[in-house]
Amino acid sequence: MLKQHLQFKLSQKLSPQQIQLMKLIQLPTQAFEQRLKQELEENPALESGKEENETLDDPYEDTFDDLGDTESISTDDINIDDYLSDDEVPDYRTQVNNYSVDDDEKSVPYAAGISFNQYLINQLNTVYLSDEEWAIAEFLVGSVDESGYIRRPLTDIMDDLAFTQNIYTEEPRIEKVLKIVQTLDPPGVAARTLDECLIIQLQRKETSPSVELATSILKKSFDQFTKKHYKKLILKHSITEDELKDAINEIEKLNPKPGGSYSGNTRMIEHVVPDFSIKILEGELELTLNGRNAPELHVSKDYNNMLQGYKDSKDKSKSQKDTVMFIKQKLDAAKWFIDAIKQRQQTLFVTMNSIMRYQKEYFLTGDERKLRPMILKDIADQINMDVSTVSRVANSKYVDTPYGTKLIKEFFSESMKNEQGEDVSTREIKKILETVIGEEEKKKPLTDDKLAKILKEKGYPIARRTVAKYREQLSIPVARLRKQI
Repeated sequence: MLKQHLQFKLSQKLSPQQIQLMKLIQLPTQAFEQRLKQELEENPALESGKEENETLDDPYEDTFDDLGDTESISTDDINIDDYLSDDEVPDYRTQVNNYSVDDDEKSVPYAAGISFNQYLINQLNTVYLSDEEWAIAEFLVGSVDESGYIRRPLTDIMDDLAFTQNIYTEEPRIEKVLKIVQTLDPPGVAARTLDECLIIQLQRKETSPSVELATSILKKSFDQFTKKHYKKLILKHSITEDELKDAINEIEKLNPKPGGSYSGNTRMIEHVVPDFSIKILEGELELTLNGRNAPELHVSKDYNNMLQGYKDSKDKSKSQKDTVMFIKQKLDAAKWFIDAIKQRQQTLFVTMNSIMRYQKEYFLTGDERKLRPMILKDIADQINMDVSTVSRVANSKYVDTPYGTKLIKEFFSESMKNEQGEDVSTREIKKILETVIGEEEKKKPLTDDKLAKILKEKGYPIARRTVAKYREQLSIPVARLRKQI
């Protein structure tokens, strides 16, 4: 049986303006500039720079009140091209014909580099090879990755040569051609493993006792060398500690990634632009927002005038109403975007100012041991905002301090209690742990158990597994791998 009933439901939905604001807040300075540039290109009603005459009245406040579906107007007096043809300027108006025919054309040269693989191919041109060997060598060069290694087994390369190049050969033949490719520069290129790469580089150096010993260690005891079992190496090769030290010094001079030394490699370099700047003036902290985060934007006066012209028109038709709707939509979008940017500036400044005040002792001294335990909720409660908003501000923003450019989220850390029952930051413990490891005796590095005992003596009772976790977060290897002769 069908029944009808009323149901009340309370739900929260984000408006498009709120979604736009949240997306703008999480953008760092460079990404924000790109977003601003995109909005200026897509919305002709939005303009940058200072506005000459600002008007406080809304020019289209009552526009739709005067429009009716049954009304019709004539558009003879309104020429839309007058408002949209600003960029259509004849070429002759932007050129000056006052150059002499004798003037040289000034052009800036630029370097067009070649790829790493092409660099190797060019070297192959100087080596005498048969047609089949050349095809195999070219295929091997194409298999070299950006680090300079060939990661694929020769059996797979042999199959690929048969299927793709119609070259049927044996693995020893490929091995022979590979040895030729490994003679190319940079030394160590086309190696299949790290030890092979290092051995190739040692074979290109002048012969000496330390080089010969280093080669022998890599060939016969590479696993023990990587694990730093120095006593076993001394017994196995019947050498002294000084001889082993000289051999290790030769190995440490080698390049484990020969492809990275090629200058033609293109690398993505991340440029960090600080979103904030903190300075110390007369013992007080001063926070400023990067000026690139505060652009001068205003609504296009031409679009306001265009909309006012349609409003003052006596006759109105459906086509003209659609035009007014389009103009009003662009004007609304421009105003919403300007308001969102202003709210973004305020949110960024308020949030960073609260973080600066919370960590005042650190910003005045630069001592990381004075960083207070701070979580997102601590700042959110101070500025009466949601935790997600603080997270968006801290996640990808940088601040320029007297001690370098820092990522804001690095100032947040959990807390733990010391022996006096006081809350201390985990960053403080990590800094002390890093200092203790830096001052340890390199011949007998401290194990995690010993590090835990030292920290307990300093008033930080933490377990060995916690020490191991902090050590891994600091990218510090275990004691055995920190050992030096």
